[in-house]
Order: sequence, then structure tokens, then C-alpha cells
Amino acid sequence: MSTAPRRRWAVQAVLDVVLVLAFAAIGRSSHGESPDPVGILTTAWPFLAGLALGWLVSRSWRAPHALAPAGLTVWLGTLAFGMALRAVTGGGVAVSFIIVAGVFLALVLLGSRAVLGALARREERNPQA
Repeated sequence: MSTAPRRRWAVQAVLDVVLVLAFAAIGRSSHGESPDPVGILTTAWPFLAGLALGWLVSRSWRAPHALAPAGLTVWLGTLAFGMALRAVTGGGVAVSFIIVAGVFLALVLLGSRAVLGALARREERNPQA
């Protein structure tokens, strides 16, 4: 999977969106809710807004695979702004949900950056590989 530097931010951004949608789908499924696309988007939209805010604040397109500060800012924006939006729109924000969401989103949003960053560094060292 060759990702030239100018395309790395797009790969990470799309992956982030897919991971947040997966988070919503898994959450809905674990609570016996329908996994239909509209339901998933209804659950995911606050976190997608938080994801976008995190990208903008951190300017993640400059270093899309950086764990800090970009990755941490994206994760915190996704979690905090997503939970704030859920709270103001009547969604649940139980402490247990915040903890589970925080851990899951940290694992996938930071984990994907660690993996893709390692692959990018490897590709830079061995462009022929």
C-alpha cells in the first residue's frame, strides 16, 4: 500500500471516519439496536463532528500519522466534543460510556496512526520494497 506523502493525510482521514462509523455500529449492535446506515449515522454524527474539529484544531493534514500532538488532539476532540454534542442533543453520556468510548477511540485512532506511521517510515527507508 504505497501512500505518497501528499496522500497520507487523505488515507488517515478516511480511515478515521471509517473507525468512528465502526465504533457507532459496534455500539449499536452491542445494545441490540439496528445496524442500518441511518441509525449508524445518527449515532456517529456527534463523534464525526468531534473528529473534524480535532483535525482542524491540530492541523493533522501536516503530520497525519503523528501520535502527538495531532493524534492526541484528534482523539480528544472526537471524544470530548462528541460527548458534549450527545449531551446537548439528549444522547446518553453515562460515565461508563465515556470510559468505553475513550478507550476504544484511543485504541483505534491512535493505533491506526502508529501502524500507518511505521509503514510510512519503512517505505521512506526502503522505497523499492
